[in-house]
Amino acid sequence: MTAGLDRWRGKVALVTGASSGIGSGIALALAGMGMRVALAGRRQDRLRKVASEVERLGSEALTLVVDLRSEEALMAMFSRIRERWGGVDVLINNAGLGRSEPMIHTDPALLREMLEVNVWAATLCILESLKDMQGKEDDAIINIASLAAHRVVPGRNVTYYAATKHALKAITEGLRSELQAEKSPIKIGLISPGVVETEFHQSANPTGSPQPYATPPLDPADIAHAVLYMLSTARNVQVNDIWLRPISQFH
Repeated sequence: MTAGLDRWRGKVALVTGASSGIGSGIALALAGMGMRVALAGRRQDRLRKVASEVERLGSEALTLVVDLRSEEALMAMFSRIRERWGGVDVLINNAGLGRSEPMIHTDPALLREMLEVNVWAATLCILESLKDMQGKEDDAIINIASLAAHRVVPGRNVTYYAATKHALKAITEGLRSELQAEKSPIKIGLISPGVVETEFHQSANPTGSPQPYATPPLDPADIAHAVLYMLSTARNVQVNDIWLRPISQFH
């Protein structure tokens, strides 16, 4: 894998939702292979901590405090990356929101927030990144979805979250064919994890109280390894979707 990753050294990666969990794990993995990393998130203190770890690995970091629900803030984020490094070579669309309660009892404003972050912000990040990637030989878009992008498990109360991840899957698949029609070398893929040890599951719970995992979860590093695998493949190889879950996860 290392040889395949060497060509990404010095290139620029944008990781959304980089302040913790899967996002920070991916950011550190990319920094470890020599990429410059733009860290986007809403919590400045957390972003600074991740940036310090990136710099300890010998890579450059740019912290971007941004609420991706704001189109203006999102566009300003890309402007800063272009001013600093000339644009994005790798986009990791990781930022996401979820609610674990029946859709019929959820405040519509919370449903809209999921749609804005999980679908619309991800879409705008893709479109802006594509502008930076034109004419380059090595570029990649990796969307972090969920097993919920492929099925809706009865009784799990994630109907609308699953709908947003199904949408991200459709966008990924559709863009792949559009890029192929234009003979573009840009890779685009989806990673669909099961249960991962992050803050996501606590924040998704409307009561705000910690919930025990039903099964030992994956570690964010497991998702980062999947990202590195996608990037390590030869230029003519495109990994479409990686599903991964704890070996003991039933659904």
